[in-house]
Formats: sequence, structure tokens, C-alpha cells
Amino acid sequence: MLTTKKKQSIIEKHKIHEVDTGSPEVQVAILTEEISVLAKHLKKHHKDNHSRRGLLKMVADRRRLLTYLQKKDEKRYDSLIKKIGLKKTKK
Repeated sequence: MLTTKKKQSIIEKHKIHEVDTGSPEVQVAILTEEISVLAKHLKKHHKDNHSRRGLLKMVADRRRLLTYLQKKDEKRYDSLIKKIGLKKTKK
């Protein structure tokens, strides 16, 4: 899990307006960081199926948010993908 300081720094980096904590950009950035932490954990503990299920849920949530953002605003989607370093999805 992410510490509060790490989460705050991610929010500061990706927020749209001053009190933004729930925009798709912020949610995707937080999920991406949590996914990378959990992926490292699973490399060490490859039999931890409970965490693997959580990882798959996080990946699905991130995919859903990215699809929503792509449909809503293509510019914001492109800039987020570039900033985070994810692959672009096909329409």
C-alpha cells in the first residue's frame, strides 16, 4: 500500500485544479503506482493468489477509467498516457 506522503505527491503531480483528488487522472496515477508496488510483491511471493486477484481488479479499474477518459476528452487521455508512460489503447 502507498503511504500518505507518496499518495499526496502523486495527487500534486496530476491534479487538474486546486482541490482535485478524484479526477480520472489522479485515480489512474494512484492505481498505476499501487499496481507497480503490488507487481514487485508478486515477483517475490508468486504463490500469493489473494494479492494477485487484487492486482487484477486494480488493472481492470485503471482500464475502465482510461476508457472513460478516452471517450470524454482525448487530449487529457493522451497527456496522461504520456505522463505516466502507459501504452495507448486502440479504439
